[in-house]
Amino acid sequence: MYILKNAWKSIIRNKGRNILITIIVIVIASSCTISLAILKSANNIVDAYEEKNPIEASIGMNRNELINYLHENNESQEDMINSFNEIEGLSEEEINNYADSKYIKEYYYTYSLGVDAKDLTEATDSLVKEKTETKTETTTSGGDFGNFPPRGGRVTNKKTTTKTTEKIFNEKAQNGAFTLVGYNSYEDMKDFINGDYTITDGSVSDEFNSSNCVISEELATLNNLKVDDKITVIDTDNTSNTYELTITGIYKENTESSNDTRAMFSTSANEIITNVNFIKQILDKNENLKANINPTFILNNKDDIDAFSKEVTDKGLNKYYSVTNNINEIESATKSINNVKVFATTFLIITLLIGGIVLAVINMINIRERKYEIGVLRTIGMKKSKLSLQFMLELLIVCVFGLSIGATIGSLSSVKIANKLLDSEIKSTQEEYSDISNNFGIHDDRENFKHNFGVANINQVNTIDAVVDIKVLLELLGLGILLTLISSLASMISISRFSPLTILKERS
Repeated sequence: MYILKNAWKSIIRNKGRNILITIIVIVIASSCTISLAILKSANNIVDAYEEKNPIEASIGMNRNELINYLHENNESQEDMINSFNEIEGLSEEEINNYADSKYIKEYYYTYSLGVDAKDLTEATDSLVKEKTETKTETTTSGGDFGNFPPRGGRVTNKKTTTKTTEKIFNEKAQNGAFTLVGYNSYEDMKDFINGDYTITDGSVSDEFNSSNCVISEELATLNNLKVDDKITVIDTDNTSNTYELTITGIYKENTESSNDTRAMFSTSANEIITNVNFIKQILDKNENLKANINPTFILNNKDDIDAFSKEVTDKGLNKYYSVTNNINEIESATKSINNVKVFATTFLIITLLIGGIVLAVINMINIRERKYEIGVLRTIGMKKSKLSLQFMLELLIVCVFGLSIGATIGSLSSVKIANKLLDSEIKSTQEEYSDISNNFGIHDDRENFKHNFGVANINQVNTIDAVVDIKVLLELLGLGILLTLISSLASMISISRFSPLTILKERS
């Protein structure tokens, strides 16, 4: 208590110096509050994006490995296609086996199957090989004596050349003019969640075991189709197998590929989106049909990518397949926000560094000016530790007072500054979630959408008026105490080296 009273009296007695220290601390606290507030807002936005877009891993064809192998063996184009056909596609059992991993939080897969329809021309990935056959026919002219030609008779050899074609085709390419794409749930339909596809009429049905579908605007326009119309798809292997689908929605493609001026229609023009169960019905009726199964695995975090890739390889994944991920896409999407975080962190470090140096210099000057006071207190028996504690308490009291004022100023200023730096990103985050329901053609309120469809919940930053919360204040207090302790080290070292008798002699 005595040390505290003595420290308070010293603060009152040296008003000018302590006012200067308070002003410096206010500036430091204001700057730190703004930096911490911006960091908090930026972290919220990044966390919201990463929650909505988790780390995903997919298994796809490792074309570089395949092409290198084929070129090393100098195989012809025909041999390449035949070699490619020998590579087995992923099965549902394999995907379930790969998903049985401690690195996987959840997973899903989509089916895609080529189908036909009347009066539509099929486009296939194929190589046409031409064969030429030559036949020779022998004819004779003149009399015939047994098996010998007559004297003066002529023998004529006639050559006939015929050409035939043989189709060497990629068996993995989708046969049929249309592609059925099947999903298990809304959560699997990333094209709609991400806004690549948007429903313009009707909606995506939530019945994932029915004969419903959504089609592209282009397909609807070409065939004069509308919501509630029915379309019939045909088995490419057995044309007697036909299947009827009811159109519940019409969508448009929003991606850059739809703007390709070299193509008359977008890449999704002939894509009919339905559910996995419907495609399985077609496959069950004809065992000769093969559907492409595309898996997506949701990982716990990005540090598990390498471990999961190794685990999948150990489980027997074909060397011509590889595991890909979306880490680069996520980092690219959050690059601007992370740049703001780097700026705020750098500004915070520089502020603390400069502030600490200034406070340390002022503290050293303070010690030099109060050498006689130190000598007297030491002479009357005050221990070095208690004396150091008194000087530290003086600085701490002044700093806490300055921190309080600085935090208030910083919290008021941070709203405008943080809004200025993060305005576009915050608006994008707020609008993106509400747009997802529109992409599916569902126009319910936001809470209904979250409840019904289970889309990853986005912790939106609706406003940054309250960016300075208790966490920011505690961080600021911790930084203030740390800064006080560091700047007090100079005084502690000086006091420990002072000799009271020497100080008093110098004074006299």
